[in-house]
Amino acid sequence: MAISASQVKELREATGAGMMDCKKALEECSGDMNTAVDLLRTKGLADLAKKAGRATNEGLVASWTSENGRVGALVEVNCETDFVARNAEFQTFATAVAEQCAVDAPGNIREGDVALYAQQWKRNPTLTVEQALGELVSKLGENMGVTRFVRYEAVTNGVIGSYIHGLGRIGVMVEISGGDASRAEVQALAKDVAMHIAAASPICVSRETVPAATVEHEMSIYKAQAADSGRPAEMLEKIAAGKLEKLFYKQVCLLEQGFVKDPDKSVMQLVAETSKAIGAPLEIVAFDRFVLGETSTDE
Repeated sequence: MAISASQVKELREATGAGMMDCKKALEECSGDMNTAVDLLRTKGLADLAKKAGRATNEGLVASWTSENGRVGALVEVNCETDFVARNAEFQTFATAVAEQCAVDAPGNIREGDVALYAQQWKRNPTLTVEQALGELVSKLGENMGVTRFVRYEAVTNGVIGSYIHGLGRIGVMVEISGGDASRAEVQALAKDVAMHIAAASPICVSRETVPAATVEHEMSIYKAQAADSGRPAEMLEKIAAGKLEKLFYKQVCLLEQGFVKDPDKSVMQLVAETSKAIGAPLEIVAFDRFVLGETSTDE
């Protein structure tokens, strides 16, 4: 089948492989992008792929966290152009939506009585959120919408941290439990971890939370790589397990990644150091990382 230049470009952006290698892989895989990624990885021509959808829309990711650090929300609000995304009113609206989600805890965006759009707009109680959005659409002249959100509420001893990068193109929210949210050390840890997640894009907190299907898929890739290098069949499992330990987990598990501000220490060590400093055990409970325009479904 004929492979288009746009397909080659997409595969190259996803893997970092050369143009001709990408074209050959797509031809061998009849244009299937995911299969082509795996083929390139098997040949050692691509790094671990981030298979989330690539950014295609304008808008921004915004966050809001309560003063006590215990409640927060991360939202993505889309528009048509970068010009509107940089508009101060649009940016204010996106932050206000994050506050709305954090404070009023909607169940989803559009469906039923628990929908965000059906809630009374906190900035103007005479309007619903949907009506407030409609007024902004009329004023700025572009179609807009809330694409997704997540809401965090920490336990009694815990804190919510957030970080927005690149004028709202990447946003992170993280929950850390076990420490007084008013402590400067805990707040600093939450911010540093959120910033790290934005840069390092882990897929889970720890290896125990990696989906079994993902582990099996990686094992199959590593076994295929070992087989292609001529290693004996009886060694494939051991070699694959070794790569899973030394490469995969350290790349995708937050706690095992090298901390972006100090790569010589892991995020796990950073948490342990802060725990020792405050005299209480801290734990990273969960995180979400939004990239503007990536494939997603409504909450």
